[in-house]
Amino acid sequence: MTVLITGATGLIGQKIVKLCHAEGISVHYLTTSKSKLTTEDNYKGFYWNPNKNEIDHKCFEGVSSIINLVGATISKRWTEDYKKIILESRTKTAELLQDTIKKHNYKIDYVVSASAIGIYPSSFVNFYDEENTEISETFLGEVVAAWESAVDNFKPLGCKVAKVRIGLVLAENDGALPKMAKPIKYGVGSPFGSGKQWQSWIHVEDLARLFIYALQYQLIGLYNGVAPNPVTNNDLTKVIANVLNRPLILPNIPKFAMNLALGEMHILLFESQRVSSQKIENKGFYFKYANLRPALEDLLE
Repeated sequence: MTVLITGATGLIGQKIVKLCHAEGISVHYLTTSKSKLTTEDNYKGFYWNPNKNEIDHKCFEGVSSIINLVGATISKRWTEDYKKIILESRTKTAELLQDTIKKHNYKIDYVVSASAIGIYPSSFVNFYDEENTEISETFLGEVVAAWESAVDNFKPLGCKVAKVRIGLVLAENDGALPKMAKPIKYGVGSPFGSGKQWQSWIHVEDLARLFIYALQYQLIGLYNGVAPNPVTNNDLTKVIANVLNRPLILPNIPKFAMNLALGEMHILLFESQRVSSQKIENKGFYFKYANLRPALEDLLE
């Protein structure tokens, strides 16, 4: 099997590439950087520039499936210009892939795409599963709804489609965890706001495994990419401190302070989404890191 991966050099993509190779799956990947192009027996790069609608259509040769991870980071100040980049990096890239498949008459059987739990409205009491139809009125909700709609346009091309709504990804050297752990290591960490907001998290290894599982079993529809046991921001902060053997002595950081520091992007720290993993578990997937403490011990120790 050969799979085309967008976003293959990112945090999640790198883990997925390694798992593909371990499973004997060859990888084609798309990159906007010509310096990152390599050609190996099981790992071959192809250039694209979605901003200019450019793509090397040979990336689809011999490919039966796509793992779609591409998207500009949301962890950067949301100016109006950058908001456009966040949105279009998810929607226009999907359109370019679809247009290229149609133009050159490629046959792609399966697409599994990243999405995000930011589509769910913030709530301290709701427990969201994939049947929920409410969409958050925030910018994040708008982006994810447009993203998923763009991905659904693979279906008229004859593709089976799955979308993985990803929560807070915990990884050793990248993503949110190092940023959260650093002030705690120096004794200046504390929860945000009330600390009661739910954080639906997932260990990066489990997330990569989930994508490969979806690919191998050709799962279709929506799946939440979160571990079975969400925690509050208070609990997340306390467990990080405990694993690092550091005290938490400062008061919680107020919302207005983060609004001043980060602008609209501060909602990333205060949105509350308690999200269920039951659907993917019902499909036979098991989480190596179902609980927070073992996940943090693996990543921080």
